[in-house]
Amino acid sequence: MLTQRSRYALRAMLFLTQQQAATGPVPMNRIAAEANVPRKFLELILADLREAGFLLSTRGKMGGYRLARPPHLISLGEIIRVIEGPLALVPCVSRTAYRSCNDCRDEATCAIRQAMARVRDETARILDGTSLADAVAEELAAA
Repeated sequence: MLTQRSRYALRAMLFLTQQQAATGPVPMNRIAAEANVPRKFLELILADLREAGFLLSTRGKMGGYRLARPPHLISLGEIIRVIEGPLALVPCVSRTAYRSCNDCRDEATCAIRQAMARVRDETARILDGTSLADAVAEELAAA
């Protein structure tokens, strides 16, 4: 299940995508208000996204945040991985944080592992195949 933290991160990034044409960085207070994210929580999320290379920040009176890359080059999957870690629901199918399950007798024949690998693959395919630009375009088309 997607955590509230990931939903906040996605909302903030989608808002910044919509502001891409505007000149200059977007202040954190405006992101918080427009994306409906508590400011204190947003501060931590934006720091993580900046450290991951998705955002650029500018200090000062005219400061704020803007995307570090074009929105078509940032996927929803990348954002979720920064905030939550691996997309896999169980550690034995994670591509980035593999761990064997303590109670598994035979990983090669485990039906749960096989099903969860398919879930991971389809989830990754959809989230990695959906850029911020795609998501904003879909949102606008639905409106």
